[in-house]
Amino acid sequence: MSSSRKSILIIGCAALAREITEVGRLNGWDHVSTEWLPAELHNRPEKIPGAVAELIERGLGHFDQILVAYGDCGTGGRLDAVLEEHGIRRLVGDHCYAFFAGPDRFAELHDEEPGSFYLTDFLVRNFDRLVIRGLGLDRHPELRSDYFRHYRRVVYLAQTRSEELETRARDSARQLDLDFEYRFTGLTPFERSLAVDKADLVS
Repeated sequence: MSSSRKSILIIGCAALAREITEVGRLNGWDHVSTEWLPAELHNRPEKIPGAVAELIERGLGHFDQILVAYGDCGTGGRLDAVLEEHGIRRLVGDHCYAFFAGPDRFAELHDEEPGSFYLTDFLVRNFDRLVIRGLGLDRHPELRSDYFRHYRRVVYLAQTRSEELETRARDSARQLDLDFEYRFTGLTPFERSLAVDKADLVS
């Protein structure tokens, strides 16, 4: 780790690992270490605050700063309460979709159609594991109408341009019997969300 910059630990959801690693590579973050928690926790958001707290306690005293790369992610403010105890900040926003699209663009998408189910590159790659099997739709496909009755479309927020991932995202929308829309975000909005919260991350 470079001695000229403060050492930073990013504690984040594994769903953001690829993108944070790439942003770090592009910015030369030799002073940044990472710890990832399983993306499956999003199906049990009540467990996120405790899991994050455990990693914070493990990292305290070993790093100059700790940043938590989560939104509220369905914790109902409980994650923020944990972070407030330690004086640690997280990324601004409720979830990774706002990180990737950017807050203004995401707000526009939500206003355009509140009944939107969002996919990222990570969720496209892991759709069967996290959505189909994670929600039990492989065993009880009849639950699809219960889970998704209020949704009208799938919006794929793509971090990379990939025909394979776009095809898989379209297939995912078909499995849910929803309309499909593709929106390319790249990494710029996400890189900004990291820099805005922790300007010294990229200093």
